[in-house]
Amino acid sequence: MNTSRTRAPSESAGAGTSGQGPVARRRGALDMLMNSGLGKMLRGIGVAPRQDRGESLLDLADALLSLRGRASGPALASAFFDLYEASDLETRQDFLGKIHDLHPADAEAIDKAIAAWTKKRDEASALALNAASKSPSRRLINQLNLAPQGTQRLIGLREDLLAVPRAATTPGLAALDRDLENAFTAWFNAGFLELRRIGWDSSAQLLERIIRYEAVHQIQGWDDLRRRVEPADRRCYGFFHPQMRDDPLIFVEVALTAGIPGAIHEIISEEREGVDPRDATCAIFYSISNCQVGLKGIPFGNHLIKRVVGLLKDELPHLKTFATLSPVPGFARWLAKERDGAAPVPGASELRQLAARYLVGSSGNGEASGERARSGAGKVSQPLDPVARFHLGNGARLEAVHANADLSANGQKQSHGVMVNYLYELADIEANVFALNELGTVATSKSVQALLEPEPAARKGKAAKDAVAA
Repeated sequence: MNTSRTRAPSESAGAGTSGQGPVARRRGALDMLMNSGLGKMLRGIGVAPRQDRGESLLDLADALLSLRGRASGPALASAFFDLYEASDLETRQDFLGKIHDLHPADAEAIDKAIAAWTKKRDEASALALNAASKSPSRRLINQLNLAPQGTQRLIGLREDLLAVPRAATTPGLAALDRDLENAFTAWFNAGFLELRRIGWDSSAQLLERIIRYEAVHQIQGWDDLRRRVEPADRRCYGFFHPQMRDDPLIFVEVALTAGIPGAIHEIISEEREGVDPRDATCAIFYSISNCQVGLKGIPFGNHLIKRVVGLLKDELPHLKTFATLSPVPGFARWLAKERDGAAPVPGASELRQLAARYLVGSSGNGEASGERARSGAGKVSQPLDPVARFHLGNGARLEAVHANADLSANGQKQSHGVMVNYLYELADIEANVFALNELGTVATSKSVQALLEPEPAARKGKAAKDAVAA
């Protein structure tokens, strides 16, 4: 899984346009608002956005939360985003840091609703308690979603929030992020999303975005993209939201093959030999990319894989194997901590053993194999590697570990060229998920189990001779 940065439609906010600096654009947007009919209405209810820092944004947010009539909501939400996107990043983040704390939950209303529920315990009092406890920030989010492209613009707003350094994150920012994440989880429910195949005949705008968003195996221009989406033995599928027709949320690239590959060049090389889909027995998921930074934490990938497997089984019922060829992005960093950072990179055999140990034995809390302790409220620690955590958490099995599988600069940097296969055996998925989450046990094949067994001393000596300089 990888995440690529995207900002639309506000990605150019803060950059110079038509000779205007951010302050001039911000004042221009605000002046246009206040000179409009909506501005007259705002002045009529006592709202006059101020000029200093992000105060004008706070005033517009106040107005959105204060308006009783819904007719003006979309226009005001649109005006808010026009001003927000014309502001520089510092101003936007300053607003985000203040808005939640300026509109806390109504303690008095909650107390009254609790008392009513305690007394009556009926449907009306339950609804009243739910309404009273609803966060003002969540109400503001719902109001802002009324703007044209409101959902996409809120994604950009959360991207700004996530860009705040961890050390500068306040309880108010964290609470606002929870409200945004909860809203997006509901709005981007997999049942609302459209699964579409992305092909060479897709729009140029969409194909350009695929090139830009792909971060697992960089696409080297249009010819490379064509080799990944046009041939009969290649597929690309993406999830799309109705309000973001040509901007994918996540996409997966699939290769139809006669066997499980052990290196990425077997899939993306310009010289590779094609396979007739009727002769293919395997569907290999070799790249899954999250496209929207502002949707971090919203689970799409597991739904995407299951939906694509269903599509492929319907189209090509003879396919028997559904697996991945996946990177191991945390391996090199983990290995450097385990060994002297200046030590030579081990040979291929030892690399495979170490990678298996990293994937099966290391956890988010740094525990070794067999020592996965329950953390927090009885939860079993999950694999340390993010890609392993994703696929194993979806019920896949760690099938094979390959050395010299990714010779790209990025592959060497993040994993010393190691890649792995995760196998999705549909009948075993639920059992694998249970074993991981309840017992802390990673499902592995016999070949991976063999890599985890102690190595005879004679073979260790040979592996040391095979070591290469880092």
